[in-house]
Amino acid sequence: MTNVPDTPPVLEGVGLWKEYHDGSRNLGVLRGADLSVRRGEIVSIVGTSGAGKSTLLHVLGALDRPNQGVVRVAGQELSRMGKRELATIRNRHIGFIFQFHHLLAEFTALENVMAPGLIARRAEPEVRQQATGLLERLGLGERLTHRPSQLSGGEQQRVALARALVNGPSLILADEPTGNLDTTTAATVIDLLWDEVRQENRSLILVTHDPDIAAKADRQLKLRDGKLQEG
Repeated sequence: MTNVPDTPPVLEGVGLWKEYHDGSRNLGVLRGADLSVRRGEIVSIVGTSGAGKSTLLHVLGALDRPNQGVVRVAGQELSRMGKRELATIRNRHIGFIFQFHHLLAEFTALENVMAPGLIARRAEPEVRQQATGLLERLGLGERLTHRPSQLSGGEQQRVALARALVNGPSLILADEPTGNLDTTTAATVIDLLWDEVRQENRSLILVTHDPDIAAKADRQLKLRDGKLQEG
């Protein structure tokens, strides 16, 4: 457990509801979920399959809108924003890591990591230097020019981790980032993720089915019946 200073929240979700329509039925996935995460805090979220953990991350990360409730990232209320503004928030403030890495097959490891920085219109030499440094720190200094098909599953996930970090986000959202990895490789990826978060005082929300990984967090929450509960 790490002591997290009493600072304004990096992310707030208040009264979040999300429903999906299946024919004549309304499926309530989120039912008034609340969450507040401060700078430097690591929060894990567990729950049964289908409980809505991925939906929650998508809503918190501005990939989807709630039917009701408010999400604030870096003090900015997402519901007041249009698509272009939301894209800017995602690119500048949020890093995403998914179970399936979603790397671009035709790009090298370095090019994949550079992509968010170039989309943000940062200077190419600066982005290249930062991306190279991240990959080197993650043990991929010799794999910069390799394409995803030439990398192992663990290496691909480390590239995805570097890509999530390249724009210096204050918040990282990770959805089962070790779900497709063996135990040893998963432990390595989690250790690297923890080191990067702690070193740069970022915030992390991690969805995981692994109780050992969940227990490493500063705070562990369970999504049950559409709401988040402590412990």
